[in-house]
Amino acid sequence: MSTGGKILVTGATGFVGAAVARALIARGERVVLLARQSSPRGNIEGLDAEVAIGDLREAESLKPAFAGVDRLYHVAADYRLWAPDPNEIVEANRLGVTNIMTAALRAGVSRVVYTSSVATLKLNGEGRPVDETSPATPDQAIGAYKRSKTIAERVVETMVKTQGLPAVIVNPSTPIGPRDIKPTPTGRVIVEAANGKMPGYVDTGLNLVHVEDVAAGHLLAMDKGRIGERYILGGQDVPFGQFLTEICEMAGRRPPVLKIPRAPLFPFARAAEFFARFTGKEPFATVDALRMAKYRMYFSSAKAQAELGYSARPYKEAIADALSWFREKGMVK
Repeated sequence: MSTGGKILVTGATGFVGAAVARALIARGERVVLLARQSSPRGNIEGLDAEVAIGDLREAESLKPAFAGVDRLYHVAADYRLWAPDPNEIVEANRLGVTNIMTAALRAGVSRVVYTSSVATLKLNGEGRPVDETSPATPDQAIGAYKRSKTIAERVVETMVKTQGLPAVIVNPSTPIGPRDIKPTPTGRVIVEAANGKMPGYVDTGLNLVHVEDVAAGHLLAMDKGRIGERYILGGQDVPFGQFLTEICEMAGRRPPVLKIPRAPLFPFARAAEFFARFTGKEPFATVDALRMAKYRMYFSSAKAQAELGYSARPYKEAIADALSWFREKGMVK
């Protein structure tokens, strides 16, 4: 549903944002991509789109990006499960969403899609899929990233109610697929498993979805979503061991069979975090990730299916596309 105006996309140099930008361009939209001067351009190279330089942390830098813009997809986020100072993650996502939504209001945009996360939803201990009716409070969120996204989502909800922000919220589950450039924590799992470096695993579960289906869900939310509502954009619920087995079989590796209890891994995770302070690299195992692994992170996309016409392809196709891209980039041998 094009209105003729330009569309601003934040986070397009990253994983989900790049998929959203490509989906919009394929639909014939005029797209402006917000990027920091220092952001790598690999995911947007060759795209038929304008690039506006700005920094979500600096409110004044965002104004020029909104020239002629009618709609906004705010996809950018600090997506780290660990940082030497956890408050960096919380403050980056809180300040970023406040600044961009304030700029959107001042620019008079007609519609906004805000990319939140299923991290803002409260999990249950029974492994039953969670839906949009179970929002978490910041205190209930496990770890800095989930807390930051919960706080940011509440900022958007408040601006919808008190300032008339015309925003629809989408909550992707665990996207996988091509152009996972950093890669994300889940992308790192795919790379490590495909390279035969995961001899065992913790018994948990994820909801896996192709990143291009998540992008399509964003466009549906812009076209059909109700202002102030949230929509889970997920795929299939998959036990973690099954996920690893699929990766290894596609990569020609022997799947791991050793289930490792969480408790003995906490000292290892603490040590990994300690050494990460010196290396500057995000540790593969973190205390917060182990705390999250207590739950099966399963979610229902029934609301998005019913109201938006959303659908997701089988998760195995997402794994295959991710592996193909990682091989192309030399990350999987």
